[in-house]
Amino acid sequence: MELLTGGLFAIAFIKFGWMLEFAIACTLISLFIIITVSDITYMLIPDKVLLIFSGLFLLVRLIEPLDPWWDSLVGAAVGFGLLLSIAIVSKGAMGGGDIKLFAVLGFALGTEVVLLSFFLATLIGAATGGIGMIFGSLQKGEAIPFGPFIAVGTLLAYFYHEEMLQWYFGFL
Repeated sequence: MELLTGGLFAIAFIKFGWMLEFAIACTLISLFIIITVSDITYMLIPDKVLLIFSGLFLLVRLIEPLDPWWDSLVGAAVGFGLLLSIAIVSKGAMGGGDIKLFAVLGFALGTEVVLLSFFLATLIGAATGGIGMIFGSLQKGEAIPFGPFIAVGTLLAYFYHEEMLQWYFGFL
């Protein structure tokens, strides 16, 4: 995990240099390392961790707001509402930690990135689950932690959302 963290910090530095966005990226990466370890080990995303990082992202977005400034609020509402509706429809298949995590991510990253993040996390999680079922390491209906998929999907969306959206809209 330490090597992964260092590698992700290096990617963030290459992408952003010594800008404030580099600090945001490192904060996001730190959150995801904690979330991934916790979710894999205990199937739990601790509220205390989300609260601390919420405060950090609030402070950062006061200094460097998204454009438009209200995109943080809309992103938080969309992230929370999307996962809450899935939890309700699926009768609890989505954990409360995942719901709150997407609210924090929506606030930190904005609506566009949080929606792309959700799409990528779901795609990666479904592909991994399907492969696990094909090879017999997972059974249908078996719970798997979604936090690591959220981490991968969000980091891909965060670092490459402009390129991905440009590619996608090139097809339309």
